[in-house]
Amino acid sequence: MTLDAYLNPDFSNSEKLLFFILSVAGIIVCNILIIAGTGFVFLFSKDRRNRNKKNSKILDTVQMFYEMIISATSVMSFACAYVILNHVYSLVISDGTHRGYFKLFADTWEQWKDFILLLLILLSCVLNSLLDGLFIPLKRLGKDTKATIRMLAMFYAIIVLICLNFYGDESEYSPVMMYYLGLMVGRFVYFDASFGDFISALSNALMKSPLLLLGLSLSGGLCCIGFKAGFFLERNYYIVGVFYTHIFLLAAVFILHHSHILNLIFRTKDTDEEDEADEETGYIEQDV
Repeated sequence: MTLDAYLNPDFSNSEKLLFFILSVAGIIVCNILIIAGTGFVFLFSKDRRNRNKKNSKILDTVQMFYEMIISATSVMSFACAYVILNHVYSLVISDGTHRGYFKLFADTWEQWKDFILLLLILLSCVLNSLLDGLFIPLKRLGKDTKATIRMLAMFYAIIVLICLNFYGDESEYSPVMMYYLGLMVGRFVYFDASFGDFISALSNALMKSPLLLLGLSLSGGLCCIGFKAGFFLERNYYIVGVFYTHIFLLAAVFILHHSHILNLIFRTKDTDEEDEADEETGYIEQDV
């Protein structure tokens, strides 16, 4: 397979624009579902009249969904890089005429593959931190929340790779899935953790699992559109098309986040102001 197959030169600018519009529309639909779902939950909450808490919950959940997209893109970048590097290695091995840099790459990959994979994981973590800290700052989320979402992103990647196994590339993804499984187990079970810590971590992950399902549905739908419309090449590894999809989703998140539309619609007040408003409302209801 040539480099052009990975870069996909047949994916024209007009097609890229159309796919980007679809990605933006998909993110907007997901935001609407998050808003509707949060509103429905608040109907049965004791804070259902507290507009400030409701708006704050909506903004927090949307940013968690954005973090899911960012983390999934970072994780899939590592998986895609591994598949491409391993494929280049197999090409070099199958063609014994290669010398020079190709032979050096083949020898390095054969001897140091595990360390290279570890380096790729570290680079994906650095990429994740740069994206949600510098380019798409998600200031409403704490470190624990981000850690939980990033852990779910690994589970996200495992589900994607399992699905890709059904399309004939199963030999390529097994090592990647084992790395992700190991990282997930390490996230749940660590040396100084008690059983209560394990239950708490698992509970936090399950509480945010709807975001995982929402992200999988969005990326899966866009991938199907991309392959059906011929935007992505079926002759190369499917993970390349999946990675392309996440790049477009990341660009859509960047545009929507920096537009601040949701912040303008769902403004939140200071806690003191909200408490005073609730007290005034209570007095009015008592007088009535």
